[in-house]
Amino acid sequence: MANIYSILLTVVTILAGLIWWYDARVNKPQRQAKITAEEERLQETLSEDAQQRIAPQGRVAEFCQSVFPILFVILILRSFLYEPFRIPSASMMPTMLDGDFILVEKFAYSLRDPIWRHELIEVGQAERGDIAVFKFPPQPSVDFIKRIVGVPGDRIIYRNKTLYLEPACVDGQQECPQIQVVAKNIEPQEEVYFNGSRPLERYSEQLGDVTHDILIDPSVSPRVSYYYQQPDRATAVDEWIVPEGHYFAMGDNRDNSEDSRYWGFVPEENLVGRAVFIWMSFEFDQSSNRFLPSWIPTGIRWHRLGTVE
Repeated sequence: MANIYSILLTVVTILAGLIWWYDARVNKPQRQAKITAEEERLQETLSEDAQQRIAPQGRVAEFCQSVFPILFVILILRSFLYEPFRIPSASMMPTMLDGDFILVEKFAYSLRDPIWRHELIEVGQAERGDIAVFKFPPQPSVDFIKRIVGVPGDRIIYRNKTLYLEPACVDGQQECPQIQVVAKNIEPQEEVYFNGSRPLERYSEQLGDVTHDILIDPSVSPRVSYYYQQPDRATAVDEWIVPEGHYFAMGDNRDNSEDSRYWGFVPEENLVGRAVFIWMSFEFDQSSNRFLPSWIPTGIRWHRLGTVE
């Protein structure tokens, strides 16, 4: 849907610009010549209203002239700077909740054209701990949001619901990093989250300089049989080596997230941008009013605005 909107916005902006340009280059001189001829005949300067009556600008051209600058600014902002997204699921709890609206920094990794997504300028690289929006590899028309836990060369192990990370060894590095246990102790439960009626356990993780919370459902068994099997790699079923030009992404709600464990790696060209903050957060608690449609918000979570982890 997001890609369709990008294409539609681009096409409409270009069409409005072309109509405005044609009117300015072809029709406007003709209208001006007609006005000049009439002024010479009457030997007086016509008012703007009189000019409009004698040589009116077409309604379509007038509309395009009015909306093109607005559409152009929106297109530039949305395609290259910032784009709003809505969190539609619980896969990033507790960091992001269903109903959160986030702003994504489109130029965090690269600048790409809004239709074919060809890279125009490389800006940076995704880092461990980034919350990234990307095109879902099995279905590129769908946008996903997950946390980057592995960069090219990393060895990722997810065993017994614990994330282990062996960072890539950089060329020239005298001593390569060893396997790290990313998950740490359970933090005090200031806010308890549930999967249906089941309470979830809350842990803290450290990825680079980023500390964040994750949720574990102790009632759900590890789905190892569904894990993505990396081809041409003699690794265990629950570990992966991130190839060059790819990333390993996981949801913070570990037992309720369809992520790299199940479908593989995120190609670099699929990255859309990095989530920078929550600009709106709606609550959809239908238990307080069961007659409301499920899509109507029942409140605003003010305390979440401006946050991101």
